[in-house]
Amino acid sequence: MIEGCPVGRAGTPDEVGAVGELLLGPAGAFITGSDVLMDGGVTASYKFGPLRPA
Repeated sequence: MIEGCPVGRAGTPDEVGAVGELLLGPAGAFITGSDVLMDGGVTASYKFGPLRPA
């Protein structure tokens, strides 16, 4: 899965924590009922084929 990921690596604990901080903090107060994909583009690659890193 990681080899097919456009980012080419697993997420770090700090990256996962930053999303948690956003969702649980005041900046995320209006975010409800959403799926936040933190997969480095793997899901998009499955649907659209190989993606280039940004």
